[in-house]
Amino acid sequence: MRKGTTILFTLLALCVVALFAADMCVGSVEITLRDIWTVMTGGECDPITTKIIIDIRLTKALMAILAGAALAVSGLQMQTLFRNPLAGPYVLGVSSGASLGVALFILGAPLLGLGGSSLLSSFGVAGAAWIGAAAVLMMVAAVSRRIKDIMVILILGMMVGSAVSAIVQVLQYMSHEEALKSFVVWTMGSLGDVSTTQLLLIVPAVVAGLAIAVAVIKPLNLLLLGEPYARTMGLNIGRTRMLILLSTTLLAGTVTAFCGPIGFIGLAIPHVARTMFRNADHRILMPATALLGAVSLLICDIVSKIMTLPVNTITALLGIPIVIWVVVRNKNIV
Repeated sequence: MRKGTTILFTLLALCVVALFAADMCVGSVEITLRDIWTVMTGGECDPITTKIIIDIRLTKALMAILAGAALAVSGLQMQTLFRNPLAGPYVLGVSSGASLGVALFILGAPLLGLGGSSLLSSFGVAGAAWIGAAAVLMMVAAVSRRIKDIMVILILGMMVGSAVSAIVQVLQYMSHEEALKSFVVWTMGSLGDVSTTQLLLIVPAVVAGLAIAVAVIKPLNLLLLGEPYARTMGLNIGRTRMLILLSTTLLAGTVTAFCGPIGFIGLAIPHVARTMFRNADHRILMPATALLGAVSLLICDIVSKIMTLPVNTITALLGIPIVIWVVVRNKNIV
């Protein structure tokens, strides 16, 4: 590894630590770094401050790191798999599929009497999001094998998003007031609604998705040179595609289930990583994208708390200029 690359990784890791501490300090209640250090090291502190740090700030900051890394890595995998610089969980309809699954569960569960247990609700939301994301991913992957035009695939993703929105609107119209309010709040995107119990489900799912992503680094490098070349090198394209889709489903589906549809992180951050590290090797890009995703979502969370805005608004403001830059830079995209 080059010296410059090592320095960049070190700086990104330090940024994650610094922003993690800053995210825990920022909020409606003023908390100092000394208070955080005291609580995290098991020292004596005011009970209310301890509860805020452990149950709210720590959970939210950890979720920002997990969600940022998960969405960024899933976007990187999809851009390589579809050989499409504008591919991402949001653009290709994966987040929309997860949203539909969650909508069916949140708006439909009360009608079936399944909304009582908190644990059942958490597993139900996650399962619904995974199924929805996987269904859309498999459909897009099947189409991409027959149609090579990237614009057609992008249009397909947007059509899926529009169809999902129509179905969700029908569900909203037919749902009860309480379920409708819960779903509308979920669609705004939030890192603060995740509980410690839910985090115990999120961490294994995201870690499993990242582990699969690491396992397919070599196949992803081969796919950069095209599927025909990858086949001549002995790569099982079908198995690789399924592993990538499984990883993306776990990563994007899990984050969407518990945090709502957070846009632009998966689309924009891989491009930032490529530009910063000037490297197409996924052995470098994968950890770089994960770290940059964590850094970006921590920044967005801090800004959203300072300005009292939904985190989705901040990620859009961050990601849209990058997407415009990608479109202008890749003139052959159309």
